Amino acid sequence: MARPHRNRLLESPPKMEGFSPFGIHSKCSECIILQFDEYQSFIYINYNQLQQDVAAEKMNVSRPTFTRIYNNALQKIALAFAEGKKIKIIGGNVLFEKKWYRCKRCHKLFSELENHSKCDNCSYFGTDELLKIGSQE
Repeated sequence: MARPHRNRLLESPPKMEGFSPFGIHSKCSECIILQFDEYQSFIYINYNQLQQDVAAEKMNVSRPTFTRIYNNALQKIALAFAEGKKIKIIGGNVLFEKKWYRCKRCHKLFSELENHSKCDNCSYFGTDELLKIGSQE
């Protein structure tokens, strides 16, 4: 029996919920699920240009585990690009440093409920339009 996965530590969820290919009808395109930790590994290496051992430490995983997460991300992104599929960024064994919420209407991110302010594009203001993101304790 495999041992349970340890939560990966992340600072925040991505600002977007995914990507869609340009020039392909959205109803014809399947969705590739990219988990939060896979997205973050891709960002650490390709955007922040961190070394894998530094990125692994930030995510609270071993370097070999980080490499597996990163390679999964690369395979999924390549598949989406090559086959014109959407990428949806959700889920995974993650723990954020703060509690994060996303507005159901305009998709704006908020860290902690105290930071929740009225969205520019929303006519209603309340906590019931917020979705909790990730598995926070």
